[in-house]
Amino acid sequence: MKIPAIRAKIGTLTYYITVLTFKQVSEYVEKVDDQLHTSIGLRDMIQRSITDNYIKIKEYIQKQPEMFFNSLVLGVYDGMPKWIEVELSYGDEEYFNLGFLDFPGNEKIFPIDGQHRVEGIKAALLEDNNLKDNKIGAIFIGHSKSKEGMEKSRRLFTTLNRYAKPVTEDDIIALDEDDSVAIATRFLLENFKLFEGKRITKSKNKAISEKDKDSITSIITLYQCNKELLKLFRLHRKHTEPNSKRDNKSISDYLKFRPNEIEIKLFNDYLVDFWSLFQEKMDSITIFMQTPEAEEPANQFRNKSNGGNLLFRPVGLFPFLQAVIEIKKRFGISFEDIFSRFSKANFTLDVLPWKNVLWNPTEKTMLMGNNVLVKLLLLYIYDDSILTMRELEALAQKYADRIGYEGVDLNNALNDIPELD
Repeated sequence: MKIPAIRAKIGTLTYYITVLTFKQVSEYVEKVDDQLHTSIGLRDMIQRSITDNYIKIKEYIQKQPEMFFNSLVLGVYDGMPKWIEVELSYGDEEYFNLGFLDFPGNEKIFPIDGQHRVEGIKAALLEDNNLKDNKIGAIFIGHSKSKEGMEKSRRLFTTLNRYAKPVTEDDIIALDEDDSVAIATRFLLENFKLFEGKRITKSKNKAISEKDKDSITSIITLYQCNKELLKLFRLHRKHTEPNSKRDNKSISDYLKFRPNEIEIKLFNDYLVDFWSLFQEKMDSITIFMQTPEAEEPANQFRNKSNGGNLLFRPVGLFPFLQAVIEIKKRFGISFEDIFSRFSKANFTLDVLPWKNVLWNPTEKTMLMGNNVLVKLLLLYIYDDSILTMRELEALAQKYADRIGYEGVDLNNALNDIPELD
């Protein structure tokens, strides 16, 4: 194998940058075996680190014509390639870092970084050999099976994996062109007044800064709410279009591949209809929208005096949306009717049942980690008949624990919760 490459150096390490076809990856790159450890147990542990994620990579290769990967980092030993330098002149400059790697044929190549990509490529080729000419970036690094060489490669292995960060949720929202929810969320930010401009905080955190007096919620909370609505949207499509293959996929697989433009528009319209009703029927949202920006519209609904309104806190809005969806699924009634009934509820955080569940009235701070309890409370307030006996028992137990009822019949813990007429 002879391939063109660029030679470079960083620190004490010399490496070579090139590309390999999928066929070359499949033929020449081996699984990690005894290159990093002499211990059989430690070798097996590294082998077990290859999870079923490679199957998802295989499917991505097969289904995404615009696929792209980070470069593989490959170790080479037992037959080092020969570096053949090519002198190149351009203008007044001469370059000596371009050339070819000439592999002798007895070399062994293994992935220091990219095990799942290698296995995904191999699995994809087994099912479709037409993919063989696709090319992926590769970085070659010399490896020695001496004690010092193994230590050096182990250090590189852990460095590459330790400091590699997964794509954050805010990056997905801002950039992903396959994720239906990210696409729809960006559409709302640009085309729906409730979420335009300062009305949505664009921070990397789900929480909202105390200094924020303008936004209704955070972009991450909006994305998560829209993701819940996508599940309901897909459930509806399963009934109306039972032969839709995409709607039979798990939500994680569904979001990996961009739907067609018709489906994107249908989901966008679905969200616009939902959030329009939310804006029109929930009084606090209507008032928020009618308050001029100069008057800090969110301040009356999110503050330190009484906590504000449940809908203006990410830890309140998300379970509220989950409760609305659950009511829709169980009762089959319209979102308009659900919002109209919920508009009668008192969502001020320093009153029952929200104080000591979402709001600490003594320290004037938010309480986290009660998503399930908040959802159950919302269902109970809406109509206690919607809850199963198991859900009622769970609600009574969780609520009693939060408000400090000790030695009291659990059913009595629910007596103080105001229900809607």
